[in-house]
Amino acid sequence: MSRPERRLVIVVRADPVICGHSVEARNLAEAALLRGFTDVRIVTWPIDRLQAAGLPLKPLDSILPYSPGITVERPEPVGDYKVPDGRYVSGLIGRLVELFTDGVETVALSLYLTPHTIAINDALHVAKQTGLPVNVTTVAEAVGSDVTNVVRNAVAQDRFGAAAHLLASYLSSDHCLAVSQYTKDIIVEAATELDRLHGTNFAAQCIERVGISYPAIDTSAYVNLDPAEVDQRLAARGLERDGYILFLSRLSPAKGVDDLIEAYAGSRAKDKVRLVIAGRGPVEDELHALAAASPVAERITFLHDVDDEEKPFLMAGAAAYSLPSKPLEEFVETFGIALAEKMLAGGGPVITTLTGGIGEAVGHCALIHEPGDVEQLRAHLDHAICDLSDEERAADEIRARTFALQFDRQVILDRILDRLELPEADVVDLQA
Repeated sequence: MSRPERRLVIVVRADPVICGHSVEARNLAEAALLRGFTDVRIVTWPIDRLQAAGLPLKPLDSILPYSPGITVERPEPVGDYKVPDGRYVSGLIGRLVELFTDGVETVALSLYLTPHTIAINDALHVAKQTGLPVNVTTVAEAVGSDVTNVVRNAVAQDRFGAAAHLLASYLSSDHCLAVSQYTKDIIVEAATELDRLHGTNFAAQCIERVGISYPAIDTSAYVNLDPAEVDQRLAARGLERDGYILFLSRLSPAKGVDDLIEAYAGSRAKDKVRLVIAGRGPVEDELHALAAASPVAERITFLHDVDDEEKPFLMAGAAAYSLPSKPLEEFVETFGIALAEKMLAGGGPVITTLTGGIGEAVGHCALIHEPGDVEQLRAHLDHAICDLSDEERAADEIRARTFALQFDRQVILDRILDRLELPEADVVDLQA
């Protein structure tokens, strides 16, 4: 007897976008196969549109395959040059309408409210108007840039309609989630300001309805790595275990790489280890120039082609991992997925700030400095590299990994499904 059909649709900026939430979408999709979903769809943007948007992208040949049962769809735009914008969103909506009108029990999850939640809501409205069978539960997960880049700007510019549109779309979902308590707090803060200015009632609804769902991580990709393979992969990069401080994230102003280069150049640690800066982003050229002008330029290595498969090994081999994130108007770290991944992989300690939601990602398992404080950062680099004993490093590694295991993708998906109160589905053993 065949299992009843159950579908998960995730609407997101997916691979090849370099973003923790594109990785989260992959992880939730993979976890769904083990929780009885017979059809998993990631509905995203055409490659050429992502390239034209200027987003940092992985090399196309580095994208890892998805498991059988997961389909990635990239709907083509609708209309021609006479439609100046919205053509790609129309393509998304049209495909979602088709998925929503076959009667299959479907959970539709959006990561990023703009425009993904809006697309799901529009598609569901149309689907219900068709008279065809519709069985869809909607889940909207807000990330920090939804607020910092859209709602907060709209409120600051007194663009009431734009802010109200986003918040109303969010709250019209069956279930509303935020990727951290910090993210929920800034949503409520923006909604409160909108209410104060215009007499709306968004803040109370956000306080009551928005739950917390931390990003989902494939913990199996980071724990129990083969030490021999770690050494082999490091050697291919000309690196040695515990021979470098690692930064691995997007190269943007808010990540604080400029502070890291300055702190490293004046540290004692520079005489013991290299600095490896891995990632892509809008300030690549500026950071290369800054490093080239440093008195320790020959000790700084840039890697712009690290893929998801190699990332855990670089993290595991690092003597320390630094993410000196700082809050800027255009971006605030809302969780810090890379920090949790590093804690799972092992190796030396994490050095970071408490910007945004980072504290929720690291707990009490990191060396913390004030954002932008180069002297504090330098002191932590020296402590991690020059002062910690092997016993202290081992104890810190175990504590950090134990904390980060709570972000396992299966745990996170189960918590989301528990909120939905859906009928129980069979748990699938894909190894059988």
